[in-house]
Amino acid sequence: MRSFYQHYYKTYITALQNAADTADRAQLKKAYQTSNVLFGVLKDAVNVSQKIQVDHAILETNNHPDSANHYLPDSANQTIMRYPKIQAALHALSDTRGLPWPKDHEKKADADLLEWLQAMFGFQKDNVSNQREHLVLLLANMHIRQISKPEQQPELDDHVLDTTMNKLFKNYKRWCKYLGRKTSLWLPTIPQEVQQRKLLYMGLYLLIWGEAANLRFMPVCLCYLFHHMAFELYGVLAANVSPVTGENVRPYYGGEEEAFLKKVVTPISKIVETDKAERSGTIKSKHSHRRNYDDLNAFFWSNDCFQLGWPMRADADFFQEEEQPVMLRYATEHTKI
Repeated sequence: MRSFYQHYYKTYITALQNAADTADRAQLKKAYQTSNVLFGVLKDAVNVSQKIQVDHAILETNNHPDSANHYLPDSANQTIMRYPKIQAALHALSDTRGLPWPKDHEKKADADLLEWLQAMFGFQKDNVSNQREHLVLLLANMHIRQISKPEQQPELDDHVLDTTMNKLFKNYKRWCKYLGRKTSLWLPTIPQEVQQRKLLYMGLYLLIWGEAANLRFMPVCLCYLFHHMAFELYGVLAANVSPVTGENVRPYYGGEEEAFLKKVVTPISKIVETDKAERSGTIKSKHSHRRNYDDLNAFFWSNDCFQLGWPMRADADFFQEEEQPVMLRYATEHTKI
């Protein structure tokens, strides 16, 4: 194992470390990833089980700075990251002025709006990274369609933000209109805060969508989740300090790592999993008593969905198996929607 690891490092990593070609750099990252796995086998299986010391030279290679970061994309050095429209979107997302950070959160020097949403609502780190790129590209693509003078430094304007928001929230606004509800897209009266608030709403929606997994088959359910979480976002920013506790107002499901996944996505997903078990024959029940994605999604086209509450009530009909025949009527009533 020691000989194989040293041979692999010399052949695939040392030879590519000074490569300038993009393809070679991509191959180098894969080589670092493989070497990390080999090192893990060598250290754990050999060093621990057989009590054999790993050579100092091998330890030095694994401690190489590039080896430690081989999973991280070299986005800062990519050509697209230097594109003016991309820079304009990143600059806008970096505006965290006035946001109340949790006391126990270690704010990074380059923290942005999506990191703040992660800290407040408990989204997963990888989801935040993915949706940051998603939002930046949405804004940049919309920005590039606008006519601007080359000599001017491009900045996101209201037209770019509004056009992107209209596309992103088209289904949500339709849902609110159908149920006779006002949207939770409330904007501040201070002009300097409007852009930040719009970006927060878009980031929040994408983070909900990105972490919802199979709940994306229930798009109206996502509208329900966003409706309440956007209202919480407004409350956090409008009333920074609770009159009762004297502490910063925080979302109900926030405050801990992966809170959104554990406390919001998982309970709803379990309802779907139960019905999957029934459809597969693991649990026997009448076909008319089984719910699928369309049945559950249709429930959120009715004002009865607000009986679920926020925070969601564990004793609500939605979470009760014995209420399945009642829930199925929503699919029949809203087939034309």
